[in-house]
Amino acid sequence: MRSPYVKLIISVTLTVGLGALGGLLFNAGEIGGWYAGIEKPSFNPPNWLFAPVWTFLYTLMGISVYLVWKQPAGRDRDRALLLFIIQYALNFIWSFLFFKLHNIGLAFADIVALWVLLIFTIVQFSRVSLAAAWLLAPYIAWVSFAKILNGTIWWLNR
Repeated sequence: MRSPYVKLIISVTLTVGLGALGGLLFNAGEIGGWYAGIEKPSFNPPNWLFAPVWTFLYTLMGISVYLVWKQPAGRDRDRALLLFIIQYALNFIWSFLFFKLHNIGLAFADIVALWVLLIFTIVQFSRVSLAAAWLLAPYIAWVSFAKILNGTIWWLNR
C-alpha cells in the first residue's frame, strides 16, 4: 500500500515546481530589464517580495489540492480538480503574457479570468473539503491585489 503522503508530495511539488518553472522561463531577465523600465503605482511591492509570497501561496495551493485529491473520486471532487487545473493554467500563462510578451492588457484579461475561476474553484473545493477551500484564501487575496496592480500598470503604460 502506498504512503498516504505520496499525493501530498506530488501536489506540493507540482504546484511549487511549475510555479518556479514559470518564474524562471518568463520572469528571469525581465524584472531588471523591461519591468524596471515601465511605470508602476506607488503601491507596487518591492521585487524581492514576489518570490517568497508565491512560494508560500504555491505551497498552500499544493496542500489544498491534496486535501481534495485524497477524497474518494466523484463528481464534486473531479470538478474541483478540473477547476483547479484550469485556474492554475491561467496563473501560469499570466507570467508569459505579462513578462515575455509584455502584453499588459492581455495579462489583465487573463488575471480577471483567473480571479473568476479561482472563486469557482474555492466554492467547489468547499463542497469537498472546507479546509482546502480556506487554504486558498491567501491566494485569492493576493490575486485580487495583483489584479488591481496589473490593471493599474496597464493604465499607466497605455
